[in-house]
Amino acid sequence: MNIVCLDMEGVLVPEIWIAFAEASGIPELKRTTRDEPDYNKLMDFRLNILKEHGLGLKEIQAVIAKIDPLPGAKEFLDELRSVTQVIILSDTFEQFAQPLMKKLGWPTLFCNSLEVAPDGTITGFRMRCEQSKLTTVKALQSIGFETIAAGDSFNDLGMIQASKAGFLFKSTEQIKADHPELPAYEEFGDLLRAIKAAL
Repeated sequence: MNIVCLDMEGVLVPEIWIAFAEASGIPELKRTTRDEPDYNKLMDFRLNILKEHGLGLKEIQAVIAKIDPLPGAKEFLDELRSVTQVIILSDTFEQFAQPLMKKLGWPTLFCNSLEVAPDGTITGFRMRCEQSKLTTVKALQSIGFETIAAGDSFNDLGMIQASKAGFLFKSTEQIKADHPELPAYEEFGDLLRAIKAAL
């Protein structure tokens, strides 16, 4: 029994925080898990910047509403889901992901949750569990699944390395150079072929 675990941002959809950084004109918000391996540190940094600028959930959701999946992402996901089970494992938040999941045809998503005040200020965040992607892959393996994983960032390496087959997709030159043992792809067709070969 196989199950494919995919990262979301940078793999299926553009990076939400980069899109918001561009829309809001705040370049500091372009920092992602490609730049900062410590996710809690990264989120604390982001929330402080939002607070400084008086921005909240409503403003971020307005930007997300205009984001479309990467070209070919929905077709890739549809084809993959026709041959195996797929779960998207993301460090994003329920409050961000819903419109993107709709555009991708409602795949299964495991992610986190924001703490939001009545006025829309984001006051904090709740991670589903520690090292959520790696923990989830190990949990799936413990109930009889063999996992195949793909992602682009530091926070995907654990699930990729723990899986029977793992791939970098649209990753950074630095991560690819640091992990030459991991096959790296740039096109959905190539990733699809690699996953199918590993099933």
